[in-house]
Amino acid sequence: MTTAPEQAAIGEPTSTLRGIFDAAEVEGFVHVRDIDGDAEFSFQGEAPVVLASVFKIPIVLEYARQAAAGTLDRAARHLITDADREGDGVGTDGCRDDVELSARDVAFMMMSMSDNAATDVLLRLVGHDNVRATLDALDCRRTRISSCRELLGQVWSELGIDVAGDLQAQLAKVTPERLRALSHRDPERTASSTPREITKLLAAIWRDEAGSAEACAEVREIMGRQIWPHRLSSGFEDGIKVAGKTGTLWGVRNEAGVVEYPDGKRYAVGVFLRSDSMANRLPKADASIGLAARAAIEHLRA
Repeated sequence: MTTAPEQAAIGEPTSTLRGIFDAAEVEGFVHVRDIDGDAEFSFQGEAPVVLASVFKIPIVLEYARQAAAGTLDRAARHLITDADREGDGVGTDGCRDDVELSARDVAFMMMSMSDNAATDVLLRLVGHDNVRATLDALDCRRTRISSCRELLGQVWSELGIDVAGDLQAQLAKVTPERLRALSHRDPERTASSTPREITKLLAAIWRDEAGSAEACAEVREIMGRQIWPHRLSSGFEDGIKVAGKTGTLWGVRNEAGVVEYPDGKRYAVGVFLRSDSMANRLPKADASIGLAARAAIEHLRA
């Protein structure tokens, strides 16, 4: 049985999305595409958006392409040291001691919990230029990536943060106005893309067009193991598979991924949010990602 809210989502997706984002006090950018068909839905989907950690998707793709080609050893061990960490992060980025992982597990840490130290180690392994070349070959020319060290280093520089000191204590003294002025909020000055181009990349991965079938399958498997359930996954009940990658910075809340229904239909979706609030926790914004994705996908399914 279809409920009234679901009927609104199907019949009036644009007004529904506006209502979702207004209630969450954010500006939203959405693109959804049917992976196995031609149907698309866009809500500011061609606008440039800040990727935050969504830029890690092209990096894991390049890792998988090289591993499948035999030019990168998945089992080779790599040391993640204090020189790779920004501090107070998740995964190895928050560890106090050196950590040794296989390349395969470095990729897993990067994608499953958005480990920044693991990201920079993997990016060095695969090569920034190789990631760029793969994106260009897939006609994803508006998608720009960076290392986490480059991204956060720019933030620390603009805020005058001493990375050798207590980061949290220093950040507590930074005003919201200074955070709003950070260049990482400007798509022209940071890792960025468009929602439509990100769903194009995801669709290519899910159709085995972004590399060999082996490489694409590995990316799909890794993305399916993301641990964060509070954004994209929150919009879908058990039985609907969700594989995704979040992205978070001050005033930025994102997730891009693929939603697979029990009937076999698959949808690539990207939801990117901008908020005037610089709070670390924005539960209404997080929840709106799942709500918006569900509304847009149900529109295509109708």
